[in-house]
Amino acid sequence: MSDSAACTIAIIAAGEMGAGLAARLTIHGCTVLTDLTDRSDSTRARAEQAGMQHASLKDIVHTRTDVQWILSVLPPGDARAFVEQCLNAGLGSRRADGSYPVFVDCNAVNPTTSREIADLLAARAPNVQYIDAGIIGGPPRADPNDPLKTTYEPNVYASTSAEVEASGALHKFGELVSVGLPVRIMKDAGVGAASALKMSYAGIMKGVSGLLITMVLASHANSPATTEALLSELAHSSPQILARSENALSANQKKAYRFVGEMREIAQFVEDGLAVPENPDHTTASSSQTLSGPGLIFEGLAQSYTRLAKSVSEGAGDVDVLNQWVAAARKTREQAAS
Repeated sequence: MSDSAACTIAIIAAGEMGAGLAARLTIHGCTVLTDLTDRSDSTRARAEQAGMQHASLKDIVHTRTDVQWILSVLPPGDARAFVEQCLNAGLGSRRADGSYPVFVDCNAVNPTTSREIADLLAARAPNVQYIDAGIIGGPPRADPNDPLKTTYEPNVYASTSAEVEASGALHKFGELVSVGLPVRIMKDAGVGAASALKMSYAGIMKGVSGLLITMVLASHANSPATTEALLSELAHSSPQILARSENALSANQKKAYRFVGEMREIAQFVEDGLAVPENPDHTTASSSQTLSGPGLIFEGLAQSYTRLAKSVSEGAGDVDVLNQWVAAARKTREQAAS
């Protein structure tokens, strides 16, 4: 067993990803804490199954001296507020043994947001080191034949400032790979690099899925015959895209509400890099930030995912259209293979 196996890590919160990462760490001998205050029964059950232990936020960020790492794994809209909560609970105050935990933001936020969090910690908790991380992929899946192994795992990319990297903190975070955390270090990349990678990858993968969802719904809004002809043409000229649509239109339905905030983070990421200043300003539906260029693509996708999330909650409408498409696409593919 690795020397890192004795480590204590806090993961907030015990969602599917947070609990999935926790399960890998606990099976390798780590102690994983999480704050289950006011959490649902299903969340508590998920945390228990992953081997996570409850601790108050104050205990996690200040009282307990064994907590080496605090991993924030939350919806992107909650990332900054959670840092504020940690600061209010005592993050940055000297612990009894004189130590401080390292704060790792693993949320799907744009680089600007990540740098703002780093600046906030530098101003109010200067002794707390900050690592920018981006998780690419879904929750890890354990090998049923060997729980120490996985049949699938995501990648946790990590970058930080030159100062923190020089201290060895980034290297030590990378060593957690030996206890089941699939870390990939981005050397000399700076704060925001890991978040930028996450935005770029998610923009491609979830952006393509959002585009497929949007165009199937738009074609059906014109007429069911249009949708039928679209499916037939994709089967003829782009069978790979048709196959991709099966998963995009089915697997993403229950995740749609989570993708809304992520699309808007990506929109701002794209805008920061590619906006054309002379274009007229447009304001996002979620904030006072303005979009005037290519970022509007992802604001549109955010609205598509918002619409889909509403339909999922109602159990009718767009979900029926998408499910009909998936069934027809699967039938077409199976007929072509026979």
